[in-house]
Parts: sequence; C-alpha cells; structure tokens
Amino acid sequence: MRKIMTDVKNFGKVAVVCGGFSSEREVSLNSGKAVLEALLSKGVDAHHFDPKETDISKLREFDRVFNVLHGTFGEDGSLQGVLDGFGVPYTGCGVLASAIAMDKFRNRLIWQGLNLPNVPYVVLHDDTDFDAVEREFGLPLFAKPAAEGSSVGVMMIENAGDLAKAYPTLKQYHGEILAEKAITGGEYACAILGDEALPSIRIIPKGKFYDYEAKYLRDDTTYQCPSDLTAEQEQEMHAIAKRAFAAVDGKGWARVDFLKDENGKLYLLELNTVPGMTDHSLVPMAAKVKGVEFADLCLKILAQTL
Repeated sequence: MRKIMTDVKNFGKVAVVCGGFSSEREVSLNSGKAVLEALLSKGVDAHHFDPKETDISKLREFDRVFNVLHGTFGEDGSLQGVLDGFGVPYTGCGVLASAIAMDKFRNRLIWQGLNLPNVPYVVLHDDTDFDAVEREFGLPLFAKPAAEGSSVGVMMIENAGDLAKAYPTLKQYHGEILAEKAITGGEYACAILGDEALPSIRIIPKGKFYDYEAKYLRDDTTYQCPSDLTAEQEQEMHAIAKRAFAAVDGKGWARVDFLKDENGKLYLLELNTVPGMTDHSLVPMAAKVKGVEFADLCLKILAQTL
C-alpha cells in the first residue's frame, strides 16, 4: 500500500462532518471523534462539524470535508449533493453511488442485473402472505428495513407467525421492508480503499447475529483478520467486492459485507459507503493488517479528495 506523500497543508481547512439526525447519530459522533483526533495528530487543520448543531451552509467556509455522517442525509447522497453545489470536495462516494447503496433493495436490483450473488430476499407489503415467506425461506429468517444502516431495525424471525407480527414495527423505518433467507456459514466484511480490496474479516458474534449491540456496544464479538477464507475464496471475495462497488459508480472507500453458506458460496449482503471509524470498526482493522495505522488511514482517505 502506497505511502501518503502529501503535505498536510494541501488539505487546507477540513470539516469532519458527523452526528446529524439519523438513527446512527451516536455511532457517527464516535467515528467523528476518532477521525478528528487522528487528523489533528497528523497536523491537519481539522474541525468537528455536526449538522444538528451548525447550519450546513457553514461548510462553504471549509476547503474539504471528511464525511463520517452515517445514515440518512450523510450516506444517502443528500450531503454529497449539497457539497457538490458548494464546490467543496469530500471523501467517499458521490450522489449516485451513495443514494443507491443506502437503498439495499435498489442496490440489489443492480447487482442482480450483473448476475452478482445476492442473498435470497423478498420485499414485504401490507398484503404479503407472511406465512408463505416463512415456508419459502425456512426459519430462522431475517427481516429489516432497506434504508437503515448499522443493523438498525434488523430482526431475526425464529418462530412461525412472527414475521407478520414484526412487520408493523419495521414500517416505522426508511425504505422497503425486506425478508431474507438466513445464510449461516459465516459473516464477512471486505473493505475497499481506492482501487484495492483489503484483507477480509470474519465476524463471529456471541449473540444470535451481528446486531447493533454486537457492532458497537459489546466487547465479546470476535473478529478474524486475516479471515478463515481460502486463498481462492479471498480472491473471489475481492473480485466480487470490486465489481459490486463499481456497479454503483463507487469511488474512494467503502465496506462490502458478505455472507457465506455451508458449501462455501459467497453472497453479497450490502454496501456501506460511509463505513464506521470507531474502535470497533472493520475498515481500520483490515488496514492495520496491511500495515496502515489509523491516523495514516484517515490521511489516505482524505488524500482522495485532492
């Protein structure tokens, strides 16, 4: 991985945008704190910026933005559109890729069109035959909102009849409601930095699945990096991750999440265009295996805006 040779003065005044109004506010604030401290440690003129506390028009006063505003407004193309209008460069994907990736349903439609491997799913509606979905996918299965991140709203359906009971609760979230077949051979993440795929990470939660609590609040989730994939499977995951990212016109950095079945087949789960940057986060973990410490990773991501 190439060393960053950029003089930090070239970055100018940098806004680390985090917090906001979404269900992922607290996670975003934690990411922002970590990134801000890292950039300051490298001598970057970086500043905390929370759109919930400061008018968004004030971003015109900055030379560039390091975006760790997870969820609605920060990860769905909205902030990206505002910054494009202001002429302020920013980290990560543009409007199109951000909007598509935030909507797991429409993202999957694109992947399906390219014959990329998707987790089997259906979209739930008020008139859905919920019992038939349970029979088709078997139990347990998963139900979740299509346009939330950080596993917000994800529910594991274990008992017959529970999908219909869960549906009204899920309707409060953004986007369509998806029911997914449970793929139980392992959960993985593959980070992308520029044109490079980083070593995969296997995620082994102590609970029933990798939920919000396992991601951010518990310390007993096990992360294997390098993972247990064979060299051939690792190469395949890297290739799929790059194709999946390119399919939505992705750029900069991202994290592609996968599931593996008992036979070793890989399935795309989702694409995160503003991945977490906390002490529990996966992109910094994968970068460290490649010899890139957290502060240098932040510089590499920020340098993509030059």
